[in-house]
Amino acid sequence: MSRFIRFAATRFLLAIVTLLIVTFIVFSLMELSPVMIFERCRESISRGLIVDDWGFASRHEYYVLRWLNWVSDIFLHGDFGYACIARQHINMLLGIKFWISLGICLSSLLLAYLIAIPVGIYSAVSPNPTLNHLLRFFSYLGLAIPNFLFAIIVILVWSNLFGETLTGLFSREYQGAAWSLAKFVDFLAHAWLPVLILGWSATAFALLSVRALVFDEYHKQYVTAARARGVSGRQLLWRYPARHAMGPIVNSLGFDLNRVFNELPIVAFILAITDAGSLLLQALVQSNDQQLAAAIIFLLAASVITLNFCTDIMLAVLDPRFRRSLMGP
Repeated sequence: MSRFIRFAATRFLLAIVTLLIVTFIVFSLMELSPVMIFERCRESISRGLIVDDWGFASRHEYYVLRWLNWVSDIFLHGDFGYACIARQHINMLLGIKFWISLGICLSSLLLAYLIAIPVGIYSAVSPNPTLNHLLRFFSYLGLAIPNFLFAIIVILVWSNLFGETLTGLFSREYQGAAWSLAKFVDFLAHAWLPVLILGWSATAFALLSVRALVFDEYHKQYVTAARARGVSGRQLLWRYPARHAMGPIVNSLGFDLNRVFNELPIVAFILAITDAGSLLLQALVQSNDQQLAAAIIFLLAASVITLNFCTDIMLAVLDPRFRRSLMGP
């Protein structure tokens, strides 16, 4: 138990260090922004607008101190500062948009793996060639059809069948209203569509991965030896090949979250959803608001790093090979 606690503490410290490195890189990129952006921030100060205290007296003065000030405001106060271009506090501008976006992405991954893991395992050990061909066809179809095209197809089919347009995350009466149980239920009634669309390609990708990993483990010698000892059926499947194949799947969750978040902005554009991904694109391409972009990138990086930390702990619990390699026998 002491080794496991030491392992978890080491992983936690590495996660914090990684996040600090990410903040330094993001802050450095902001320092390399055009002078015009810096002058806009200076102009905001001259007009009496509130901005975060970065010390704008000189663009390159006290670089490390301003980075430490920015990081401390985020970690200690949850304050991401002021979006100079939008002229609004970033906390108010983002509001709950990032958490809704993150929830949609995590729900899409949950949907994908709830389908891909049992179906992929069954496909890997099933002798039925017709089923394998159908699953392979579904996987290739999910990878071949882009998410935005699938979103357009679902919207057109739904509008023709039911006469309703599936856009937005809330009904008209709940837009701008305070959160309540009724608004949350209304949100769930709209959020299933982006979850389904993002989960479409994620399911296809995960299905191929699970099937390939389980198929590879199922034909290894240790499984043959276990079968010779009399272990068979579901006990053999879940105790050995399926369990060992889950290691790479769990370890790739952080990568999958980043990939799904990257696919969210174009889906959100089609569904008329204002999400954190679309705000990031606007900040980088249209308004060139580095402060807002840095806040969203930081939140995304923190989410991925946190998920990777959790997957490391899960791997240490689930996979004895991973646990012995890190903590010893």
